[in-house]
Amino acid sequence: MYKLKKRHLLVMLLFTLWASNSHSAINVFACEPEWASLVQILGGEKVSVSSATTALQDPHHIQARPSLIAKARRADLLVCTGAELEVGWLPLLLRKSGNGRIQTGQAGYFMAADHVTLLEKPKILDRSQGDVHADGNPHVHLDPHRIMLIAEALAKTLSHVDPDNQSHYQNNWNNFKDKWSRAITKWQQQSQSLQGKKIVVNHNSWVYLEDWLKLERVATLEPKPGIAPSSTHLAQVLTQLKQQQADMILYASYQNDKAVRWLAQKTHIPVVALAFTVSHDEDLFQWYEGILNQLLDVK
Repeated sequence: MYKLKKRHLLVMLLFTLWASNSHSAINVFACEPEWASLVQILGGEKVSVSSATTALQDPHHIQARPSLIAKARRADLLVCTGAELEVGWLPLLLRKSGNGRIQTGQAGYFMAADHVTLLEKPKILDRSQGDVHADGNPHVHLDPHRIMLIAEALAKTLSHVDPDNQSHYQNNWNNFKDKWSRAITKWQQQSQSLQGKKIVVNHNSWVYLEDWLKLERVATLEPKPGIAPSSTHLAQVLTQLKQQQADMILYASYQNDKAVRWLAQKTHIPVVALAFTVSHDEDLFQWYEGILNQLLDVK
């Protein structure tokens, strides 16, 4: 009797360990919230996702803190933008993590920008021109069509990293593709009135949004990418806008709004502070809806 009980306990223990391992989620380290949201949509309960940044942070300028290094060390998959967006901190983070699974060229290394065509690739690389990116503008998450391409590639990567759940990721990708396609169609119809609207931007962050919605950028407050505007440059922009009036001034909600507010006071152009990425209590669908509604509400 004692041997039977012991054997029964051993069988139960082995079953528990097997069940635990078979249902364990893979750890995903995302550099930005938009990719954390996309991973969660595609992975569901099969993934455990953390983001290195929030909607209130500039993804260019993040410190490789010990807490982030610890998360990267445990990760099975790294999902970032790439195209030099994280060049100031990600290489150090990867090196300090010592995690071979998520290093460049490995199965667990995924850069969204590698899977789409980038806009504004500089013809000449010259750092005197400001914060330029050699591969092109990295802010690809602001175009839903590019999101679709990235999602397809990401679903394949999840299947490769976690082949036991390949059918799960494939089903989630198919569901996302159908839902996202319908959303794009709806957003295209809703945004017809935005085509041709003239905008002023604080930083050249919105090129993919401009391309998608057919917005016309008439001025940029930064004289060069990443360079704060001087009083002289702002005066030149003001003169320009007196000759060519704009419909709105756009800036990311995490950015300093001093120059934006000054210009708005001088010109009476409406200001729109857009969340540059997904917040903690929403997903990609809700974030896109929010951006579009804000733009449509401008009178």
